[in-house]
Amino acid sequence: MSLMKVHGGTPLHGEITVRGAKNFVSKAMVAALLGEGTSELRNVPDIRDVNIVGNLLKLHGVVVEWDVEDGIVRLDPGNVETAHKADIDTHAGTSRIPILLCGPLLHRLGEAFIPDLGGCHIGDRPIDYHLEILRQFGAQVDKLDSGILITAPRGLHGTKIELPYPSVGATEQLLLTSVRAYGLTELRNAAIEPEIMDLIAVLQRMGAIISVDTDRVIRIEGVPRLGGFTHTALPDRIEAASWAAAALATRGDVFVRGARQPDMMTFLNTFRKVGGEFDIRDEGIRFHHPGTGLKSIVLETDVHPGFMTDWQQPLVVALTQASGLSIVHETVYENRFGFTQALRRMGATIQVYRECLGGGPCRFGQRNFHHSAVISGPAPLRAADIEVPDLRGGFSHLIAALAADGVSQVRGIELIDRGYEDFRGKLDALGAKVESG
Repeated sequence: MSLMKVHGGTPLHGEITVRGAKNFVSKAMVAALLGEGTSELRNVPDIRDVNIVGNLLKLHGVVVEWDVEDGIVRLDPGNVETAHKADIDTHAGTSRIPILLCGPLLHRLGEAFIPDLGGCHIGDRPIDYHLEILRQFGAQVDKLDSGILITAPRGLHGTKIELPYPSVGATEQLLLTSVRAYGLTELRNAAIEPEIMDLIAVLQRMGAIISVDTDRVIRIEGVPRLGGFTHTALPDRIEAASWAAAALATRGDVFVRGARQPDMMTFLNTFRKVGGEFDIRDEGIRFHHPGTGLKSIVLETDVHPGFMTDWQQPLVVALTQASGLSIVHETVYENRFGFTQALRRMGATIQVYRECLGGGPCRFGQRNFHHSAVISGPAPLRAADIEVPDLRGGFSHLIAALAADGVSQVRGIELIDRGYEDFRGKLDALGAKVESG
């Protein structure tokens, strides 16, 4: 595992740029499989997940050209072919993207293979939703020793589905499968995150017919063929919020070029309630510490338009510096407070509970998950040796190390490369004192 030594106690000051959203870019690249022409995606970040998806598409015969400096990816799916199972497993061992290739591959090849899936260990993210969706479209699912083989001997047909929870991944699966399925498809209780809406925009550009109602209902009229697309990805609101939380925790001042207000309104409201200050400009948002004490809050994560679960972890680090008791109720992923163990070793006063605190009962309330946290502050943080547990928790640990007194050693830093473009260079640009171990 790679190591970074972080000399804490220095406020972050300066400017960084965020490019396209990790949670959208990879799905738009998969969507290119559905088209019969070349697609061009712009504002693409240089992150590991983009590399993984690009390699998976290449294994299936897609020509992928990536201009890293300009952030442009061109994809030509003219010669899609079946990939070797071992190659898929090798390239996708740490990613959950292969499950989203299934719909497009079933349309193009009549079959798809899924290896054992990886991803961040922040809770139970089963692929049951995905497999059941594919079955309802008419796919046949067979479990093998090496993974899951999915075939569509009679083609895919539109269906009606209601999700028990507005899952982003399941909504993406349905969109990518339905647009070329025969007939009408209706999805109820769909996810409507900005990244989902941008994916719908891409599919519409390709020739899809999709309508979104105000009550989380998405309807799709299948079409026999789609073309390519040219599209600029929406900015990464998770990365933008992460740097905002870093500015707050370190008593700093950071201008995030590319950050966009409409996608971050819920975060901005919470940031202001904590005491953080921000200035919205056409080209980005400046986030800065007020110079006075931060305020404790009660917070509950939720699906969009609620407070995003991926915003929770970096903000918790800032809340360790707020006066009083803050309560955070996590309702999206059941095991997302594992990262607080390292914060406690650094001097934070955080207690986690099985009960639903600070809000109404959620689907984890009667189960054995520590999904609520009480943070007491302000608590001076001190340096510690930390091992990165997952993508968002890892960046949150990095924020804590930047705010702490002394030199922290952060191991497994390569996990952060999955979703934060050139974060080492951005730390340098903000005056952070870091070095490779």
